Amino acid sequence: MNTRVSIQTEDFDLSAEVARLRADQKGVGAVCTFVGTVRDRNDGQSVSTLELEHYPGMTEKSIEQMIDEAFRRFDILGARVIHRVGLLQPLDQIVLVAVTSAHRGESFQACEFLMDYLKTQAPFWKKEQTPEGARWVDARVSDDAALAKWGIASNNA
Repeated sequence: MNTRVSIQTEDFDLSAEVARLRADQKGVGAVCTFVGTVRDRNDGQSVSTLELEHYPGMTEKSIEQMIDEAFRRFDILGARVIHRVGLLQPLDQIVLVAVTSAHRGESFQACEFLMDYLKTQAPFWKKEQTPEGARWVDARVSDDAALAKWGIASNNA
């Protein structure tokens, strides 16, 4: 059985995760993946580290609900989300969203939908270390706008 959500400190192997997602799936014609990495700059400042926190149990449940919604909206066969927590360095992999479907359009849309949802609704807290000290990262207006295109209002006022 494939686990759809993993919150973890350790890095992930993209090839292994895609193989795990596709295992025993029939009819897969497309796999869409998104891998996000830690930026070394944000809002014009250099970033030396990014620390992510979450509420175990609550975070996984929230992401599972996002995946359920993706299955309702799109004709997909499988989905997997990995999100790392803890202390990360610039260029470290931070998130994987992988989606399988019979045709590429559904995979592309579902992958984008899940990423837009993750950026604004998943219960993660991010703290950057900059030359001026530590700062918490807020959701961006552009992320809220991306979620709105799916007909979902953000609660990040």
